[in-house]
Amino acid sequence: MQSGVQAPTQVELEAWNAQLAVIGEEYKALMQDLLARMVPSDAAESVHEDMRQCFQAGAQSLMQNPPLLWQTQSRLLQDQFQLWQQSLRRLAGEDVEPLITPSKGDRRFKDDAWLDDPYYLAIMQQYLLFSRTVEELIESLDGLSEDQKRNLGFYARQLVNAMAPTNFVTTNPEVMRRTMETRGQNLIEGLARLREDLANSAEGINVTMTDRSAFEIGENIAVTPGAVVYENELIQLIQYTPTTEQVYKTPLLVVPPWINKYYILDLRQDNSLVRWLVEQGHTVFLISWRNPGPEQRDLTWADYMQMGPIAAMGAIEQATGEKSVNLMSYCIGGTLAASTVAYLTSTRRGRKVKSVTYMATLQDFRDPGEIGVFLSETVLEGIEAKLERDGYLDGRVMAYSFNLLRENDLFWSFYINNYLKGNAPAPFDLLYWNTDGTNLPAGTHAWYLRRMYLENRLVQPDGIELDGVKIDLRKVSTPSYFISPKDDHIAKWNSTYYGALLPKGPVKFVLGGSGHIAGIVNPPSKNKYGYWTNDELPATADEWLEGAQPHEGSWWPHWQQWITENGYVDTEKLVPARQPGDGELDILEPAPGRYVRMTIPEVLGDK
Repeated sequence: MQSGVQAPTQVELEAWNAQLAVIGEEYKALMQDLLARMVPSDAAESVHEDMRQCFQAGAQSLMQNPPLLWQTQSRLLQDQFQLWQQSLRRLAGEDVEPLITPSKGDRRFKDDAWLDDPYYLAIMQQYLLFSRTVEELIESLDGLSEDQKRNLGFYARQLVNAMAPTNFVTTNPEVMRRTMETRGQNLIEGLARLREDLANSAEGINVTMTDRSAFEIGENIAVTPGAVVYENELIQLIQYTPTTEQVYKTPLLVVPPWINKYYILDLRQDNSLVRWLVEQGHTVFLISWRNPGPEQRDLTWADYMQMGPIAAMGAIEQATGEKSVNLMSYCIGGTLAASTVAYLTSTRRGRKVKSVTYMATLQDFRDPGEIGVFLSETVLEGIEAKLERDGYLDGRVMAYSFNLLRENDLFWSFYINNYLKGNAPAPFDLLYWNTDGTNLPAGTHAWYLRRMYLENRLVQPDGIELDGVKIDLRKVSTPSYFISPKDDHIAKWNSTYYGALLPKGPVKFVLGGSGHIAGIVNPPSKNKYGYWTNDELPATADEWLEGAQPHEGSWWPHWQQWITENGYVDTEKLVPARQPGDGELDILEPAPGRYVRMTIPEVLGDK
């Protein structure tokens, strides 16, 4: 027994034994839950097959390059020897600088013990050295296609990050302290939380990211006043209550994505883009998409266009008397908006849209980024088989896949907090939205993944046909405004830039700061992130950035200046503010309406 360390009393031993018995029961129940979920779906099997093929290709490449294999092995041995020497010097009392430290953005090793305790310092360095070796090795492999190298890098990163010492009880100092303090109660509570999350997941684990009881749609999120004035099988159209005495004559139609719910654009009063647009004098209409189930399996991209933006434009004309609108679209809603504008152009109705704004929108899918890992031919065939069988893709599966693109922040951090520390997640409205997903109908989603992501047909002249009409984005003369966040991992900005080169009408491309969400939902009051502008549109994104001018603050006022100075809204011909229900459309129900409240379990009849 070490000096100063007291042996546990009989009472303490009995207490620990009791806790260990409870932990064992929870673990046994967890294993039973996992065994019931061991049969993978077509999509999961196809991902596993793609992973196997990528690692096999990587291994073959390495075996064909003996010098690289030798260099890698030598580097590992050298690192181990230096780490061993460093540990001996530290034990001798010498102050030694670590061989390797976490990158600036790596928040996993923030606890002081990772640097102050020799045991944890050695574990951390061992892991970081291994992680670096894997990353450098994959980057050095020859003979792999760009897609193979990207996919291999992604899969290897998932495995390496899963092996991080922070993800295990005995090698995480914070978890060990918590376990000792609570006599293992944190593990009991964590296992219970894990089982609960498994029960609420479709495939994989959808970790609970926030206290969902702290939020209610229409009460403390999605609260901008308005009313539903039109609905069909697919959409509810919300008209927002004006806050100015006069408004612009031309209404504004917002087309959000249907992969998530619209209220990311209306989370709180201080960061609501919808509220800000209303305050600028726009008559704002917004599409709230239905959360589809098996009954909507046959809905197509053309149905989304006809029952979405085109039906909304018809309803807006009834509500306001205006035959044209300004369109503002986001993510996949922007891809649909581009399809719609091209369709209207081909049917000689292009003047129905005075201008179109694309927020974080892909039109040219030649380089989708890491999300392309889930869209290889092998994986796509598995997704298509699952869609054909079920009639929809469970939105929780999509959410799990997106979270793996930022796995340490959006998965493992919550895994540690919820399951190892046993903590309840804190309330956070953005994460509530992130876990309030929507399903995707088979007819639309399979078509979209293959035609857009895999075949990139939207940018091909007449490459897409909607309701018997071939469309061509190059024929669009509608003025366009593109805003793309610089750190977007869903729609890479340099990929969205290629979309800005397509229309023949006037185009303004703006580069925002931050990522897919924060770069768009960036209110002026916060004065954050900044943005870049360039009056030219050179052939490449890199050339555009070289000539771009930086600006402080939000891009929102810049957009408002663009739409007013170019006359897409007439500042000289304002009209009295339009209240929902004033026109030919009656109020159906107060905003935010029924559709946005539909959860996946409710749609699928699980609860």
